[in-house]
Amino acid sequence: MNTQIKSKTIIQGALLISLVALTLVWAGCNTEAKNTPPAQKAAAAPVGVPVDAIVLKAETIKDEMEATGTLVANQFVDIVSELNRKVVRVNVKEGSTVSTGALLFQLDDADLQAQLEQLVQQQKLARLNEQRLKDLIQHRAVIQQDYDQTFTNLKVIDAQVQQLKVMIEKTRIRAPFSGRIGIIHVYPGSFVTPQTVMTNLEDYTRLKLDFTVPEKYAAILREGSRIGFSVESNTKTYTAVVQAHESKLDQNTRTLLIRAVSDNPKDELLPGQSARLKIALNSANNQLMVPSQALMPSSQGYTVYAVKNGKATMVPIQTGQRTDRNVQVLSGLAAGDTLVTSNLMRLSPGSAVQLATINSTQN
Repeated sequence: MNTQIKSKTIIQGALLISLVALTLVWAGCNTEAKNTPPAQKAAAAPVGVPVDAIVLKAETIKDEMEATGTLVANQFVDIVSELNRKVVRVNVKEGSTVSTGALLFQLDDADLQAQLEQLVQQQKLARLNEQRLKDLIQHRAVIQQDYDQTFTNLKVIDAQVQQLKVMIEKTRIRAPFSGRIGIIHVYPGSFVTPQTVMTNLEDYTRLKLDFTVPEKYAAILREGSRIGFSVESNTKTYTAVVQAHESKLDQNTRTLLIRAVSDNPKDELLPGQSARLKIALNSANNQLMVPSQALMPSSQGYTVYAVKNGKATMVPIQTGQRTDRNVQVLSGLAAGDTLVTSNLMRLSPGSAVQLATINSTQN
């Protein structure tokens, strides 16, 4: 019996302790709630629709056209022989840089040298005969006809010697201009003809950039105009200066071929590369550009939400040029206006808004 009474006493004590603890916790919560400042309570309850916004500012916009062109060497030529001859010596290495007049290939000229020696000896004899007859005709020892025949014979031999020297010089194939040698296709012992391309020579210290523009813009680019371009091999932007254009439009495509020139001092560009051009057409100052996502289509065109006195105001606008991200505003907004760019579907005219972020416009 005593054991049961003790157990009941212990249980009642535990319940009493638990009740006291709960009472203290409840009291502490009420005290914390009472001590919470009113400002914190107000901050916990947001006012208006949270939105992102931008402040409009005037800027300069440029109307650009993109085009594709091709880089062409300043000078280029396939090196060929004018004669049907055998190659006896290759004086140049693939990929090397050569100067104007450098000997590239030597063709076999042994038979031509032998013919030249024969003609030189005949020339000496003809010259002696001409001198003898010239002295004799002054003393009327021979007739004029004999002297004329000897003199003509000397001149014919002189011409033959000169012709043979030209033939011998053609066996020495030289660089017509300074540039870089390409792949060599012939070697000593190869027999070449005028149809055999021995190698090629290209000068690309300066490069020509050929591209076309529609006839609408044919009058915009003039000699001296500067244009920017880039290539696939790197991320740099290069500059070319318009040098000339074709004298007429292509009747099939109605485009005008234009040629610009770009320096290439570090050989970063190669002939044959494609180039992406950005051509400035027109520019305008003090223009407003807004992000495309801020526009809402309507039956009258486009509208936007501007923030005035903490509320959303629907403003109709007139648009102009477009870029990949922005749209030009011609009327309806002014520099300094605050424009809503997010949560547009939750807004209605007169809705209270809360600005989560606010930035300046960027082109």
